[in-house]
Amino acid sequence: MTTGNDLYGNDLYGKACERLRQIADRADLHDEVIEILERPMAVLEVAVPLRRDDGSLEVFTGYRVRHNNLRGPTKGGIRFHPSVSASEVKALALWMTLKCAVVGIPFGGGKGGITVDPKGLSLLELERLSRSFVDRIADHIGPETDIPAPDVYTNAMVMGWMTDEYEKITRRHEPGVFTGKPIALGGSLGRDDATGRGAYHCIKVLEERNGWAPGDVSVAVQGFGNGGQQVARLLHDDGYRVVAVSDSRGAIHRPEGFDIPSLIHFKNESRELRAVYCEGSVCDMVEAEQLTNEEMLCLSDVDILIPAAMENQIHGGNAGAIGASTIVEVANGPTTSEADTILAERGVMLVPDVLANAGGVTVSYFEWVQNRGGLSWPLEEIQERLERLMRGAMGSVLTLADERGFTMREAAYVHALGRLGDAVYAKGTSDFFLD
Repeated sequence: MTTGNDLYGNDLYGKACERLRQIADRADLHDEVIEILERPMAVLEVAVPLRRDDGSLEVFTGYRVRHNNLRGPTKGGIRFHPSVSASEVKALALWMTLKCAVVGIPFGGGKGGITVDPKGLSLLELERLSRSFVDRIADHIGPETDIPAPDVYTNAMVMGWMTDEYEKITRRHEPGVFTGKPIALGGSLGRDDATGRGAYHCIKVLEERNGWAPGDVSVAVQGFGNGGQQVARLLHDDGYRVVAVSDSRGAIHRPEGFDIPSLIHFKNESRELRAVYCEGSVCDMVEAEQLTNEEMLCLSDVDILIPAAMENQIHGGNAGAIGASTIVEVANGPTTSEADTILAERGVMLVPDVLANAGGVTVSYFEWVQNRGGLSWPLEEIQERLERLMRGAMGSVLTLADERGFTMREAAYVHALGRLGDAVYAKGTSDFFLD
């Protein structure tokens, strides 16, 4: 059998497959399960032309990966970022396959993106780029095939443009082909804060299990995009002290905690992260320590660290200095395998991305169901369904970890692989055909 290193080399996808194989060795699985899962079923690379506002033409590289459809159509976001690569998108699609299986929704993993700095585009250029990308991938997506959603530097408006372009190409109304859309175009209530809310429910399960008093628990959030903002807001509302937050430019630290609604208001209005307190539209600066992102990760006065930015933020070089006793991964792949080992040896509880950030894809599933059935569920019903699924998944993973002596990542992977293995067995393995 060809090894993952031979197949993929020393890259993000190769490392994701290596971690998959290492954990799979602790599960009772047929070899064919991993043989299937360590190879994406389809990898599409496209040239995405963009006519700039000055009349010039620029061509970007885009990707769409369908990792696996054992349990249903593939599902996953589209990101616009300078670091997007084939390896990154394949790894993200693999993690999405596991994520959907962890929470038990009937999707496989997909992912896509364009290698571009969207901050350098006008809004008109952003729209043209979004529509151009859909023109290139339209034959490969669909509500029963592959369903994209927002991701890094894409949002509901981008999904609205993409849905509109797809419907122009196919000449039919297909709201179920994209999720995370504007409400007026078939989007779902509750999708805007779903990723952060899912992580929040995981933390609440730990709170009940450990007897935490929220006012005694300090939190740091690395990455203040939508996911980071929403989990910080929900925890702040419950009385947790959010003592540090960061964006791509740096971090701010205040031991007594921040007024999170004020930070969110100022960040979204100005695109800057500053220590402020707002009354209405008036925001005043408050005293806070300026830190780098690396310094924030290693703060000693933090109980819960929430990485909500990009991949590989916690690694072998800094894992030994992480001050938090609990890590909840809202970002995809923020912790390397080497760091996992160091953190486990130090007794750090880590709730992995394939569980902690599954709220987004879960509510995307609800949106898809509503689109397919011509339904519109109230916000309360969506939030109740999300809480039930997230708490159920968190409880199952915790129980498995306790019973088998696994880390939370190992338990989440084994839980997901069990469901994926059932799908493989249902179609027959060599044990069936060679008997």
